[in-house]
Order: sequence, then C-alpha cells, then structure tokens
Amino acid sequence: MTQLNLPALDRKWRQIWNQRDGPQGDRRTPSQAVSDASLKPDHHVSANDRKYILSMFPYPSGNLHLGHLRVYTIADVIARFHRLQGHDVLLPMGWDAFGLPAENAAIERGIDPAVWTRDNIARMKEQLELMNGGFDWSREFATCDPEFYKHTQKIFLLLYENGLVSRRKATVNWDPVDNTVLANEQVDSDGRSWRSGAKIVQRELEQWFFHITKFKESLLRDLEKLREDDAWPERVLTMQKNWLGRTEGAYYKFPISSVDETFDSHTVEIYTTRPETIFAAQFVALSPNSPLVQSMAQKDQDLRDFLERVKDIPPDVMEGYQISHLKATNPLKFLKDLPQENYEPLPVYVAPYVRGDYETGAIMGVPAHDARDFAFWQKHRPDEVLKYAVSPEPDGSTSTLKNGPYLATGYLTTITGSYSAMPSSATVKDIISRIKTASNLAAHSTKWRIRDWLISRQRYWGTPIPIIHCPKCGARPVPDDQLPVTLPKVDSHWADGRAGNPLESATDWVNTSCPECHGPAKRDTDTMDTFVDSSWYYMRFADPKNSEAPISKAEAESYLPVDIYVGGVEHAILHLLYARFVYKAVMGILYPGLVTDTKDDAPSGLPQDFSGEPFKRLITQGMVHGKTYLDPNGGRFLKPDEMDFSNPSQPKVVSSGKTAIVTFEKMSKSKHNGVDPTTFIAKYGADATRAHILFQAPVGEVLNWDEDKISGVTRWLRRIYEHVQSLRDARESPSTSSTTFNGEAYFGKSTTERQNMDGKKAAQRAADVEVWRTTQNTILSVTNALEKVYPLNTAVSSLMGLTNVLIEKRAASDLVKYEATMRLIQMMAPIAPAFAEECWNILGPTSQSLFAEGEGSWPVPDGSLRLLGPSRINCAVQVNGKLRCVVEIPTKPANIADGSPEFQRWVTEEILKSPEAQAKLTGDNDIQKAIKVFPVKGGSVVNYVFPKKR
Repeated sequence: MTQLNLPALDRKWRQIWNQRDGPQGDRRTPSQAVSDASLKPDHHVSANDRKYILSMFPYPSGNLHLGHLRVYTIADVIARFHRLQGHDVLLPMGWDAFGLPAENAAIERGIDPAVWTRDNIARMKEQLELMNGGFDWSREFATCDPEFYKHTQKIFLLLYENGLVSRRKATVNWDPVDNTVLANEQVDSDGRSWRSGAKIVQRELEQWFFHITKFKESLLRDLEKLREDDAWPERVLTMQKNWLGRTEGAYYKFPISSVDETFDSHTVEIYTTRPETIFAAQFVALSPNSPLVQSMAQKDQDLRDFLERVKDIPPDVMEGYQISHLKATNPLKFLKDLPQENYEPLPVYVAPYVRGDYETGAIMGVPAHDARDFAFWQKHRPDEVLKYAVSPEPDGSTSTLKNGPYLATGYLTTITGSYSAMPSSATVKDIISRIKTASNLAAHSTKWRIRDWLISRQRYWGTPIPIIHCPKCGARPVPDDQLPVTLPKVDSHWADGRAGNPLESATDWVNTSCPECHGPAKRDTDTMDTFVDSSWYYMRFADPKNSEAPISKAEAESYLPVDIYVGGVEHAILHLLYARFVYKAVMGILYPGLVTDTKDDAPSGLPQDFSGEPFKRLITQGMVHGKTYLDPNGGRFLKPDEMDFSNPSQPKVVSSGKTAIVTFEKMSKSKHNGVDPTTFIAKYGADATRAHILFQAPVGEVLNWDEDKISGVTRWLRRIYEHVQSLRDARESPSTSSTTFNGEAYFGKSTTERQNMDGKKAAQRAADVEVWRTTQNTILSVTNALEKVYPLNTAVSSLMGLTNVLIEKRAASDLVKYEATMRLIQMMAPIAPAFAEECWNILGPTSQSLFAEGEGSWPVPDGSLRLLGPSRINCAVQVNGKLRCVVEIPTKPANIADGSPEFQRWVTEEILKSPEAQAKLTGDNDIQKAIKVFPVKGGSVVNYVFPKKR
C-alpha cells in the first residue's frame, strides 16, 4: 500500500494542472484551459449559473502571511463548491499595489518603488501558487499598471464632469512622518496616523474631494437591502451606519437674563440629539471659549481667574464656575398647557467639558439622561433630585430609576404633561414643532457624521490626478486621448533617499500645455488615495482588457454585483463604504438602467439614487493569532529558541526552567509568534493546511493557530487514503460509474425480502443503511456549511464523521462503500483539491479531473433517507452543558440541514412536545430563551446556552 505524501501530491497535481491547462500564471482554473477567448464570457449563461467570488486583493508586501492564507482558502473553497455545482465561477486575483510602504521602502533602499513592488508581486504569486488555489490568473492586474490606473483616472474625470469632484482649501490632517495628508477616517481617536502612528498636525492646503456626501441617503437606505437574509454581518452594517452618522436633533434657544440687571439679555443656542429630554434640563453650561463667556470675563475677575486655571485641564475634569447673576429660561416655559412650576429659571455655568469647537459651544444640562452632565451635576449640586423625562417603564413611572442617569430611549414621564407614557422617540418632532410655534425657540435638524472624501495625497506612488492647471483657464481635465497620465521616472530622488513628493520637482513632467488654450500650464502634483483604486477594482476583473472603459455594460450585466466578497472586518468602514459609493456613482452615470430604484418617493435620474450594491454578500473572516510564550519573570515575549519543548504540554523557559505562560496573540515580529505559510505547506502539504485552517475555528471567529493540532487532520487524510486504496483492491469492477447507483432503488426492498435475508445479509444491510444514512446526512450538512460559509469548520467535522463510519462499518457491501466514498471525495474536493484528485484518480470511473465539467458534480440527496432511519431517536437535552432530561423525538427530516437555524427551531419544538421537557425546561431553563443552540448528530444531543448570572 502506497504511503501518503501530501507535499508530493501537491507537486504532482500542480504539474498535471499546469500541463493540462497551460503555463502556471496563465491558467484560468485547475480544470479549464485558458485562451484569449476565456476573457469573453458566454453572455447566454444565465445570471443564476454564474458566480463571481472575490477575496479582498492583497497589498504586495513581499510575504504571504497566515491571514492571507485564511481568506484565500475560504474564497477558493467557496468557488470550487459552486463550480462543482455546475456554476460558471469567476475567482480572480490581483494586487493592491500603490501605497506609502513602497515609497518608504524606495527611500530606504534607493530603488524605484515600481521595482520593489514588482519583485514583491512575483514572490507572493509564487507563494499563492503553493496553496492549490484555483485563481483565474488570466485576469491578473496590479493597480500600479498604467492600463489599470488609466481607468482610475477616467473614473476621476467621470465624477468630475458630473459634479462629484471639487478642489478647495481645507484644513487637513498632515502626517509629519510620512509627509502626506490623511483623511479623517485615517486618524485614530488619539489624533494619530493609522499607518505611521505619528501625532497629526493641522495644515491648510488645496485638496481634491469626492462628494460622497451626495450619496449619504442611498448609502444609509440601502444598508437595509444588505441586511436581508443576513447578506452582510450585522456588525459591519452597524459600523457603516454609525460612520454615516445620521442623527435627528434640535436647536433650542434658551433666553439668558440677569437677576440684577447688570447684564444685557441674550439668547444661548444649544444643539441636542435628544430633543425630548428638554423636559429634564436642570442647567445650562457654556464653553470657556464661548464669545459670551470671553465677553463677561472682561468684567468679572473671578471668571478670568477660573478661565486661566482651567485652560489646560483635560476635558473630562468636571470643574465649573457658576455665573450667579445669570438665569436661563427653558423654552418649554412658553407652552401654556404644561405645569409651569416644573420650569423654574435654570442656573448657568462655565464648564470646560463643554467643547467650544462643537456646535454652539453651549449645552442644556440633563443630568438624568447624560453621563457627563450627571458627573458635573453630582460635583456641583449633589443634593438636588434628578428630573427624569424618560423611563424604561411603559407607564412612564420612575420608581425603578435609582438617582443615576438613564441613557436609553423609553417612555416619557409625568413631567412631560400630555406626552406622559408615550414612546420617547415618537414625540420628538411634535415637541420641537410646538416649541417653535409657541416661541420660535426651536428648530428641527438632521445631521450627518460623514464628510466628503479627501482623496489628495502629497506623494509619488499613487495614481496621478488627471488635471492640468492653467493660469488663464484654471483647472482643466486631461483629454481622454492623453490618458493615462503616467508617473515619471525620478531615480535620483530614490537614490538620494529624499523624503517628500518628488512630483513637485519633476519639472519636465509638471510643465505641460493647457488642453484648452495651449498655453503653458502645470500638471497637478497630487496623487490619489489608494482607497480609490480598491473602490472599483472588482469591476475591472470582469473586463480586464477593455481599453475604452473601466467596464462595459455587457460585462457589468454578466458579472456584477460580486456574489460573495471575502475579507477582514478591519475594512468594514473605509474600503467598503468607498466601494459602495463609487459603484453607485459610476454605474449610476454609465449604466443607470442596470438597477432601478423601486422607491416611489426617491427622485429619479440622478447617480445618487442608483440603488445597486457592489457586493451581494459579505463574509468577514476572523484574525489568525499565533501561540505566544511569556516569561513568568517579567512577562517578556520569548523566542522559540529560548524555550524547552521536551514536554509540549508544559513548555519551559530554558534560562530559568520555569513553565512559560502560553497565550494566543495577534501575530507580530515583536511577539515572535509569526508563522511562515510556505514553510508550513512544505512540511504538511497545502491540502492539510487548508483543512486545518477551516477546521480550527468558524470563519468569523479568531483562529488560534496551533501547529500541534494539525496531526488530527493529517491522520484523517491518511485514513481516507488507506481506505481508498483498500477499496480499489477489493472491488472487482472499479470502473462502475457512481452515477448509475440509485439509493432509493437499492434500499427500497420490500419487507418480505428483508425478512428472508440470512444473518450475514441482514448484517450487511444494517451496515449499508448506516453508511448510506450517514452519507446522505453528510451531503446535507456539508452543503449547508458551504452555502452558509461561516460554519465551514462543521463541514470538515462532518466529513470526518462520515470517514469514521465508512471505515468502522466493515460489514457494509463494497458497492455502498464505494458509492459513499466517491461522494466523500467529491465533498472533500473544495477543501483538499489535490488529495481529492488523487483519490478520484484511484477510484474514479475515468482519468478526467474531478473538476472537469460534468465529471465530479456536487452530490445531492437521493431521496433514500426516508427508507434508512429509525423513526425516532433519544435526545439528551443539556442546559449550559448539564443534562436536564432525555426525551424521544422524531428522526431529523431529510430536507432540514443538520445544525441549521431551521433545524434548531425544529428540534426545540419537538423537545417541548414531551411532557417531561415541559416540566423540567421552564423558568431559568426555558430553552426557547437560550442565546445559542448546539445540536449534535441529528439531535441526539442538544445543548442550550444561557448567559451566566452574575
């Protein structure tokens, strides 16, 4: 019997694929030869038969890491699954090649960033080839290719011509380390650059902006489409919604007067996102930087002293200065039908926690419904009772509120008069309207957090902005026949190791002629944010050779939107929001009929009303963490050569002999926990590595990379390989096609026939039934896992379970074992393609590739399950892992996939039909209130998880 050598199998089948399909790098898939015609899709193929699967393309840093390997494995598995189902699948690959790291590397090394980038691409492409991926390399491009960024420039000009781009002076975020401008989204909450970590400074520069704000309504509205059927993760939708930041608020004006007539009356305007809480306002606070405060300080020495003392204190310090002679009047005072005693004059404070640069520099203090107002009030008026306007109780009662801020929405309390017990959010507009009518001291306001997208970058390695500046004609677009505007060679800049933007000093490139008056003019020396490239690259994969347009209407109709998009949640805001904007803008201008908006109240004919979305479904995979060793003396991260692994379960520090602290952390050089995927693949094989990646954690969760655990995967593959060889040797007619087997006919023998079987035949039938029932259930569960994507780990475990049954049921007939094994191989093929090809080649009816059209189609249930099972099974019901009862339930219906949400609902309903379950699973153990349900083996065990009580 031949021993399994997984790395050798990888090499064998990659060579076969290359010989069959053309040179490496030119093939379309491991089963489809590529010619020039491969880029001309058959437009007669139904949209339902075509699948566009895309993973977020990599930045060519030079080395593939495990995060790359995880995302590309997931995408490749999904693509192979859909291909085996008979779909025409596009799985392209390219390179997000522009960006600051290449420019910094060029300065450090004294080489052109193009050279550094191309070398990295070549190295990473070699690494990607080792993972047995089925990428369509015929469509490969890098965003630094002039033929690609020609169309980035075309998109810029398309938006420019349609009023969606402008240049204006703006105060910008300047990174003093990278010497470039950053968008607001690229500055963290501490005011530091997302890349260099430098503290940003403010500068005023002429900048180019994309008017994404014109699309804010459709970007928000269409999130609801992406929520349907859980197409996008709720977490991502929430992050996008928050970044768009639509808030309904109000401006209120509080009249301010002096009790001793030493101060002229004023009106202080405040803005609030909780207009209904005006009923609970207990003070007014002004920023120290308020013009009103600065004016009063000229006549008030104590106030001047206070302002001097607090000018440098942190904004979270709750210092305050009461202006004792001032009182503020709540606008509600002017409503006649409210109890006036509730609206006595309010004290006025100067408080540093009120920001002078936010809105009006003044707030209404509502300590019952705002945490900072509460902290301030507790410091300055600790004995005063809070006034609650909103309560969690439907009747508006406040008995459950314990003198602390209630921050959520709810129901209005009795102090609101006729609004009492009404939902707080439902009353906002009416409250504002009534105050406005009575006193004109209120105005409704809708605000958005999102700002126009600043795309200018003062650096070299990016797409040049295709604008020429003429002293007579102003800014003029570069004519179409002069595109692309390519980057000039500036080798001396890199050789000298100079920082800054070399385009500014490339005089031969900068100096040009005006396309309108033909007089002397200058090129724009800014380049575009690299997010512009990634905002449209998915369109280009569908039509990569088109020289006239980013994508033709025919290819857009054939391929777009992307069916499944796979990538990290770290791109949930910037990349995905920009891609949605550019798709709506470009498609809405070029091909407005491609998607029509069905909303009657939406204006028509404008790009911002285009309701299409670029990605039908988004899959966000979790990060990969590496095993990390910490010295118990001081917590220093240890290198592997500082460790003693003679006892793997208790690794020790060599220098001290103490047991190291083992954790899993984000991989980094400083933690010495990185793993080279190519080394790992060379050791264990690509297919075992792929299966290990999938098996260790659900797709959406963090994967704690543990090399020790791959032994379970390699042992599983070895058992299958030995089983396949023994099955080949045992069968007399290995050429019998699996397509001729009919499970319904085979297992549909009459009762009389079964009763007349002798002991040996009865035992064989029982084993056959067990093998075939497991096979049919595995088809359902694996298909469900591959369709859902997130539970791909269960696909591997289901295949392992089928393997166990196949090997253990020795009494089963060779025919049933053969048919079940062929289906096992088919289901393994997306996960372990080279291994599956080898097993298929050993047992298969032909020498064709498993992935050849019509050869290894995806298995489907054959309708035999109803003939195979016990009608009822015992179900052990657990709550938080503890057994509560064992009840009898029906066998799982064949049309419900094991572990699916539908199955969870079904099994819960069946359990609760039992009187014992009804008696024991009540109160705290009411399984209908569980937060998670974990069914095992068709419902033989079901564990219901409840949150732990504190």
